[in-house]
Amino acid sequence: MTPFSELPGRVASDEGVASHYGEPLLEQRALEAGGAIVDLSHHGIVVVSGADRLSWLHSMTSQHLLALRPGESTETLLLDPNGRIERAVRVVDDGERTWLLVDAGSAAPLAAFLTRMRFALRVEVEDRSEKYATVLAFEGDARDALHGLGPAVEWRDPWSAVARGGVQYARDDAEHAGAHWSATHFVFERERLASVVDLVTRGAVRAAGVLALDALEVRAWRPSQAGDVDERTIPHELDWLRTAVHLTKGCYRGQETVAKVHNLGHPPRRLALLHLDGTGGELPVAGALVFAGPGSANEPGARPVGRVTRAALHHEWGGIALALLKRSVAEDVALEVRGGPEGADPQAAPGDPIAATQEVIVPSSAGAARSVPRLKRL
Repeated sequence: MTPFSELPGRVASDEGVASHYGEPLLEQRALEAGGAIVDLSHHGIVVVSGADRLSWLHSMTSQHLLALRPGESTETLLLDPNGRIERAVRVVDDGERTWLLVDAGSAAPLAAFLTRMRFALRVEVEDRSEKYATVLAFEGDARDALHGLGPAVEWRDPWSAVARGGVQYARDDAEHAGAHWSATHFVFERERLASVVDLVTRGAVRAAGVLALDALEVRAWRPSQAGDVDERTIPHELDWLRTAVHLTKGCYRGQETVAKVHNLGHPPRRLALLHLDGTGGELPVAGALVFAGPGSANEPGARPVGRVTRAALHHEWGGIALALLKRSVAEDVALEVRGGPEGADPQAAPGDPIAATQEVIVPSSAGAARSVPRLKRL
């Protein structure tokens, strides 16, 4: 429980923070305009101190961290040996400690892994999730107000541009959907959250739930571990080489897969934004199955071509969703999604199909950055 729990109209999410405060679309508009804040106190925080902290983290994760300046924000991925995403980590250093901000449920396993990897290096790892909490705001009055309260640290999301050493798969013939993304995560001691909530009770800012943030993330093509990563996901599939991977930094666990897929191959799946037919007023659940072609979802023996990772009701665009599709799915084919009520088993695919059109994020041609000449056969 946090002081946010006492705000009127609060409807709790499964994670224990506010899903919304009674007006999710108005909250979404206010959040996007920089006039609202989101309680992310269910997120985790791991702090690494010691003289070797940056070089140590640099050696294990996908981002270049050696020259990270105090106050500079970046993000990195901890991959398994096959290049699959294990942890997505928001990183900011304050000159003495490196703060690792992670989604709910990730702090304890991340801290345990890092502790096992210490060996003789001068580093100390602490899970500080019980002491600190995160609050989010976009550029505007809300962000200024939170900054004025003097947080322990601020993490500014780098999603608005391609990071140094990264690459973007999304085509650049139009402005990227995340070009104006300005989210900032503010870390406060939990005992100071009452001062944050006081901004809401005084009317200085509005409180928004995680439904509002989720919708804005979906529309900005912004991936997250909790929302879009499964046990098979590699960074290329989500266009996460854009901000979380440095392609020339050198070796780290999973780097061979990252390099091979980018230079010589193609990611097996690709992230797409789905514009959903809103006539039924229903959103698919996470994991809902995607089928290719009109009427395909009702065909006997039809095989799915992907799955929904997140769906949301956007205040301007209506029903939208992020989906991971097979690379072989044509970029212009019409799709159908089996929606189903909240909590339904996506494998059972209940309910009427929802028609959807694609907005391409990761194109089918992503990868194969280097052409290798074929040798003539003898």
